Amino acid sequence: QVQLVESGGGLVQAGGSLRLSCAASGRTFNIRTMGWFRQAPGKEREFVAAISYSGGNTDYADSVKGRFTISRDNAKNTQYLQMNSLKPEDTVVYYCASRLGVGIGRTTSLYNYWGQGTQVTVSS
Repeated sequence: QVQLVESGGGLVQAGGSLRLSCAASGRTFNIRTMGWFRQAPGKEREFVAAISYSGGNTDYADSVKGRFTISRDNAKNTQYLQMNSLKPEDTVVYYCASRLGVGIGRTTSLYNYWGQGTQVTVSS
């Protein structure tokens, strides 16, 4: 099993920045792709960004491309999401995820493990 714990969420003004972290523990040697998703109340969880094990391949949702940057430090079993130029519509709960398979995916069903979520609130 793998446990994922997010941190770094909080309240920020529009135009500001936050960096989310996701620390993995347990059987981390099985982890390959890692990703971030977000979910608003009453809506489906949506893809934000994903990164391959090597970090050489990344993918972003159109809504965050150019503003968010995903990265990872395999030595620390941690991935990050740097969020810049935040907008009020970015206000949701963010979840980190990891999958055992290779290849970047955008669908939640591809991911095996999930964090508990961290709230990001952007004030206008």
